[in-house]
Amino acid sequence: MNQRGFSESTQWAILTPVVLLLVLGLVQLGVWLHARTVAGEAAATVADLQAAGLSDAQAAGERVAAQGGLHAVRIVTETGRDVVVVTVSARAPLFFDVGQGVITERAVSPREQLR
Repeated sequence: MNQRGFSESTQWAILTPVVLLLVLGLVQLGVWLHARTVAGEAAATVADLQAAGLSDAQAAGERVAAQGGLHAVRIVTETGRDVVVVTVSARAPLFFDVGQGVITERAVSPREQLR
């Protein structure tokens, strides 16, 4: 074995785990961004249905979050005189949770005025 062959195998031994960690990190980032989008959609769904006066808005938001893969979903609705504010908190299904697994998104919708 010559010196050049030893050097190249050492380089690959160091480079391969770095590349694999980078790919895994990118996949995890995609899962996290998807979870934020799903939480935002669930919040918007609840806010729109609640503003329209429908009673099953909470269940619809939970269905949206569950279909998007979120866990431990918590939906808080604050109804004011003119607006509905919905906060959705959930856990993203991450491979390695390093403190970024809890997702919180809010949606605000104006209440429909009955005349």
